Amino acid sequence: MYAIKTDNLTKVFDGLTAVDGLSLNVAKGELFGLVGSDGAGKTTTMRMLTAIMDPTSGDAWVMGRHVVREAEAIKDEIGYVSQRFGLYPDLTVLENIHFYADIYGQPRKGREDKIDRLLNFSNLGPFRKRKAGDLSGGMKQKLGLACALIHTPRVLFLDEPTNGVDPVSRRDFWRILHQLLEEGVTIFVSTAYLDEADRCNRVGLIHRGKLLACDTPAGLKKLMRGTILEVRSGEPRRTSRLLKERLQDASVALFGNKVHVVTMVPREASHSIEGICRQEGVSLAEIRIIEPNLEDVFVSVLSR
Repeated sequence: MYAIKTDNLTKVFDGLTAVDGLSLNVAKGELFGLVGSDGAGKTTTMRMLTAIMDPTSGDAWVMGRHVVREAEAIKDEIGYVSQRFGLYPDLTVLENIHFYADIYGQPRKGREDKIDRLLNFSNLGPFRKRKAGDLSGGMKQKLGLACALIHTPRVLFLDEPTNGVDPVSRRDFWRILHQLLEEGVTIFVSTAYLDEADRCNRVGLIHRGKLLACDTPAGLKKLMRGTILEVRSGEPRRTSRLLKERLQDASVALFGNKVHVVTMVPREASHSIEGICRQEGVSLAEIRIIEPNLEDVFVSVLSR
């Protein structure tokens, strides 16, 4: 039995299809990442899987329970951290966790030991008396995770949990997730950060509600057509604009302070890039072939 299974799951809002025929399976104990830009359908998918929202059509099951017909039973099996998790800013860290323990009907006996473990697990122990409203963004996310774990869920749903969180807190958060995996928790996480998707066992690429591809990070990278040339110059934005205008049969994208050129003829393209930069007076530092990352793959798949 899969931990999560969807069959042609669809959600339509006023004629707009937010999720379009989504079919996927997530194995027990797997860390599955759903990746897409804003408006791709990630949050809507998450809300249907957590039995918060009914689908327009199609079916989904979590731990063998149907998300519509057995919605209440599902809520005992899962933990869910939404983009704006419902922490109470005037309550302390400890009070927030106790509040969610009461909601989930957790007995008072033995609760303190469990809370101590969660606080140590999330590095929130020194902040147990601090009000949630006074926490940093990363600490709020850790507190939201602790509240979602208080009833020991078998499946954890996280909707863009590190959005707007600093890099150090993002790294700590993912470390915690991998500790949960070792304990057998199935994790379904949505993210717009393609570098985070590399940490998942499998990744689904979603765009405008459609699942474009689903595989391991290594498997997805095999979908990349052509060779990637990384171009470093003193004027990356101008270089990107010039190459988009002048290069034929190549895909050009700006990645930070570098330009990625995807081409089927890397040697010819490299000569063309050098010529364009020389002609336009652009200082060219380096052109080299690089391995694709998931962001390259996503751009490549979308461009098709």
